[in-house]
Amino acid sequence: MAYGLYAKEDKIIKLALVTFIVMTLMTIPVYRSGEGAEDTIEQLDANSETFVEAHEELAEMAIWLMGLLGCYALFNLYMVTNKSKLSKTITVATLLLSVATFSMFAQVGNLGGQIRHTEIRSDNINSQIENQDKMIEQHPENDQEQNDD
Repeated sequence: MAYGLYAKEDKIIKLALVTFIVMTLMTIPVYRSGEGAEDTIEQLDANSETFVEAHEELAEMAIWLMGLLGCYALFNLYMVTNKSKLSKTITVATLLLSVATFSMFAQVGNLGGQIRHTEIRSDNINSQIENQDKMIEQHPENDQEQNDD
């Protein structure tokens, strides 16, 4: 999309926008598959629950951001196709949103990798998880309250 803006090639911009729309639609089943994966992972490794929850929370925010990107891309495609005066501004906004969405999904993927690959976890994260696990063990009623919400 950046090249399309630079070269003033509407075909490239349209291709990028259609790609964003398709990616948005493909994200839905990927996100939905996470619940089954969560159950499987938690049965294999009880210590990974904190990582699974962090991954799940960030994935939920990322899916909303991806939905927003899909909506922007659809609107942007309409504007570019109709040669609106605002299409360049909206295309820049869509490009910036796509960069933010990519960044968030990169973080989601990193957290997902940390669930099964303990070697990539930072010592800081491991110590935070150990502290959180100790707090839960000391105050199990707080964990139950969180589960009730």
